[in-house]
Amino acid sequence: MRGFGTALTQPKRCAIYTRKSTAIGLEQEFNTLDAQREACLAYIQRQEHWTTTDVRYDDGGFTGANIERPAFQRLLEDIDAGKVDIVVVYKVDRLSRSLLDFARVMDRFNRAGAAFVSVTQNFSTADAMGRLTLNMLMSFAEFEREMIGERTRDKIAAARRKGKWTGGPVPLGYDVIDKKLVVNELEAVLVREVFALYEEHRSALVTARALNDKGRRTKRHRAQNGNVRAARKWSKDAVLRVLRNPVYAGLMAAGDELHESEHDGLIDRDRFDRVQRQLDGRVTRKRDHGRNPAYLLRGILRCACGAAMTTASTRKGKTEYRYYRCVARTKEGRGACSSRPLPADAIEAFIIDRIREVATDGSLAADVERRLKVRVAGRRGELQTERRALPTRIAKLSSEGRRLVEKIGEANGEAAATLLDQRIAEVGDELDRCERRLAEVERSLAGLDDAELDDAELEMKWVAQALADFDAVWDVLTTANQARLVHALVRRVEVNEASGAVTAVLVDLAVRDEDSNDAGVTQTAPVHSEVRA
Repeated sequence: MRGFGTALTQPKRCAIYTRKSTAIGLEQEFNTLDAQREACLAYIQRQEHWTTTDVRYDDGGFTGANIERPAFQRLLEDIDAGKVDIVVVYKVDRLSRSLLDFARVMDRFNRAGAAFVSVTQNFSTADAMGRLTLNMLMSFAEFEREMIGERTRDKIAAARRKGKWTGGPVPLGYDVIDKKLVVNELEAVLVREVFALYEEHRSALVTARALNDKGRRTKRHRAQNGNVRAARKWSKDAVLRVLRNPVYAGLMAAGDELHESEHDGLIDRDRFDRVQRQLDGRVTRKRDHGRNPAYLLRGILRCACGAAMTTASTRKGKTEYRYYRCVARTKEGRGACSSRPLPADAIEAFIIDRIREVATDGSLAADVERRLKVRVAGRRGELQTERRALPTRIAKLSSEGRRLVEKIGEANGEAAATLLDQRIAEVGDELDRCERRLAEVERSLAGLDDAELDDAELEMKWVAQALADFDAVWDVLTTANQARLVHALVRRVEVNEASGAVTAVLVDLAVRDEDSNDAGVTQTAPVHSEVRA
């Protein structure tokens, strides 16, 4: 009997566990964790033969959605080691908000012979009714957590439908002020450069290489946990993330939908849509003169059935006969398309006559010149933006570098000194890039003043000069340059062999200018009798 009485009066070792989801307010002298512990202590003191352990198990700033919490893991280890008889918490959801995790924890408690008590909900796992009640409460706790998650997602989606910024990594070209995206003019220049380079090269990889050759870098990010991701070299994926981001067109994504945003876009909407078509593979290069440039309409001539018209030729004796034929008819037979092959000389002469007509009064050449000036003025404006912003950035980096050097002597420990050294190196590299970019900007501005143009601008200038005196220039151009001029002026030619009509759509000669509408000019005329096959 004495042995039985001793077992009944043996003290129960109680471990108090407290948790708070956020770290806000934990710096106060008496915080939420202290309040939970005080309530648990008062409960334990009212129980006979219960005593508290000397170890504290407090998790401040940890969610209950999982059990990956340092104090809770120590508690589980002590339970497995037989150091704890009862776990006391203020409320069930302090232990866990996941029913699955809670079931696993209870199983671990039972195997170790430990009980569980919630002081505000007045039940324990010592009996079957307590366990049933506990499981019901945990089901409701998990349901509440899922409902909170759904409400949060709905709130974010509703905010995005209104065009509001809802957080996440700040895109290149923007800063966040008062929870709103505000244009960073210096970074905005780089965003426009990414789009311009892609339109020029039609390759994200080539665009990344071009940016890296110029010493350009991605945006430096600071994560929510305070960690900083340094600016990096451009990669294909980094370029694609910029090109695909609707934020730059003044749009905000909400699921699969795009909505007008409350922030200013950096890219003209037409340009953004054009780049998306290029990325989706719907737009291909038109200038493919490496193979037989004698066919002036290669790649731009289409049949009324919608198929492309490819080149072909036959030879009789020493004479070669060139013509264009419908791809659908060639591959699938006369049932797919009834159009007959077109003599190349006749259809090409027809298109050249149309170009001659629109070039006669000089308005087309004047329009190209005007758009060239607009383009150069736009490039000058972006360079001037960089020239104004870069000195401020250089000054900030220099100041930060000096502060970091001063802190080296105050660093506590090798780890802190290593982090400071790493940041000093990053600041030095960025400072060097900014200084080199400023020198490059100054040279480019001086070059613009001396009428130095990039490749696209030189092409526009060449087209304008050719159009200014088309009749005299055309006959002296090489076959390759004739094809080059035709492809610079004509976006698409469609032949309806049944109705005897040819439609020639001129390209927008400033597809990368801000005022581009990508519409072109349409010339329609009956097919001459000699054009018909």
